[in-house]
Amino acid sequence: MTAVDKTFSWGQVGLGSFDDTGNFDEVYLFGDAVKPGKVGGASGGDIAFVDNRPPNGFNAAFNGKDLSGWKGLIAAGGGNPIARAALQGDALKKAQAVADAGMRAHWHVIDGALVFDGKGRSLCTAKDYGDFEMLVDWKIKDKGDSGIYLRGSPQVQIWDPKLRNVGSGGLYNNQKNPSKPPVIADNPVGQWNSFRIKMVGEKVWVWLNGVLVADNVTLENYWDRKQPIFSTGQIELQNHGNTLYFKNVFLREIPRK
Repeated sequence: MTAVDKTFSWGQVGLGSFDDTGNFDEVYLFGDAVKPGKVGGASGGDIAFVDNRPPNGFNAAFNGKDLSGWKGLIAAGGGNPIARAALQGDALKKAQAVADAGMRAHWHVIDGALVFDGKGRSLCTAKDYGDFEMLVDWKIKDKGDSGIYLRGSPQVQIWDPKLRNVGSGGLYNNQKNPSKPPVIADNPVGQWNSFRIKMVGEKVWVWLNGVLVADNVTLENYWDRKQPIFSTGQIELQNHGNTLYFKNVFLREIPRK
């Protein structure tokens, strides 16, 4: 049975009576009205919270207002971290400037969500991460295809399950280790979905809408199959030329022992 955390950080205030009469006077409330949202939380269930405000222990990688903390994907080597690492000095600055211009042209913030227009390249965290836990909400359109690159490597799959009768959340590019989720846990296309992703060393766990769909799976190094996964790297919101939506992007770094 999947554990579900039903702790709420928002809600209504009710005034009730146990008989036919109830009189109240001088009722005051202080605070901000909020719009609730949901993500797969630390328990793998649903935690209610205000959109783009992180739960305890997490930091917001996306502030819900602009592209601060993000950068465009450098085109070198098709996004290969090895090719990107070979760029130095002015060459690196120039390549990043071109990538950032593309980011600003095709990634926008609309109603508190990151929206990709279907053109251009992936969106990357400006910061590199080692071991971490990530919460993110995402939404696609019909026949949509996307993914989340961990430390610059593909990927936790996002797509329309109808394409191949396989759900999202698997480590799609694995060859030797599991690449498909055991169940389809996606919400209907056009609705928001919630990922909880945990990566420690080369091992990855993924919960989709509270359902464990990748359990302690090794993420293979797509860029060099003979080498283990990179120890650190950027997180990328990948695209396949279709409209995408992301919000509530929260990260918690896990100290290494």
